[in-house]
Amino acid sequence: MALRIIKLFAQATTTTTTTTKPTVLKFFYETVEQTTPGNTLTIDAASFETDSGAAVTELPELPTDNSYFTVEINGALQMQDLLSYTPGATGVGKLEIDVPVGSDPIEAQTPIVLEVVIFDPESTSDTTIIT
Repeated sequence: MALRIIKLFAQATTTTTTTTKPTVLKFFYETVEQTTPGNTLTIDAASFETDSGAAVTELPELPTDNSYFTVEINGALQMQDLLSYTPGATGVGKLEIDVPVGSDPIEAQTPIVLEVVIFDPESTSDTTIIT
């Protein structure tokens, strides 16, 4: 018999199931005064209310690659580059909205909605090997 390479035969099938498990938090604020173009509206964490109307004590951390936030002003979604989000409690946590020169001002009594989405993904895998 001639020399030859003997190799194993194995076939594997893997099924992975991932659950995203999002947590969606909404924070509400109504402006007190007008913010004119060229200025920044800064909203402290304690100035927001929750869905139930309770006072907010802290804006949550945003885990890298597993979270995002959006802001609506008077029902219109805003561009991300105008926004700055800082997590934390009163005096630290805040949302800043830059009002660009040449745009309309943000008027007093304008509703602002901050929505934070945090994912806590969980995956399970099942591998079957046939030899």
